[in-house]
Amino acid sequence: QVQLVESGGGLVQAGGSLRLSCAASGRTFNINHMGWFRQAPGKEREFVARHSRSRSGTTTDYANSVKGRFTISRDNANTVYLQMDSLQPEDTAVYYCAASPVDVTVHVPYWGSGTQVTVSS
Repeated sequence: QVQLVESGGGLVQAGGSLRLSCAASGRTFNINHMGWFRQAPGKEREFVARHSRSRSGTTTDYANSVKGRFTISRDNANTVYLQMDSLQPEDTAVYYCAASPVDVTVHVPYWGSGTQVTVSS
């Protein structure tokens, strides 16, 4: 089993920044893929960003709505970060960390409990 603990959410004004963190623990030896999803009230959960490690290196990918504003990164201690800049009210949602041995846009066996991000106008 893998446990994910998120932190860093909160309330920020439009144009501001927040940094989310997600620490993975447990059987993390094959967790080569981590990412972030979000769910706004009344909407389905959607992909935000992913970080993938392979023998050839690391790759990152973003939803079009956050490209150029959000940056995902991962340290060697199995913690993934989401730096969110130029936040807008439409970014308001519960943000969930995801971890998987495969691409997180394909299958996510491990989810965090979520952290609320609220952007005021």
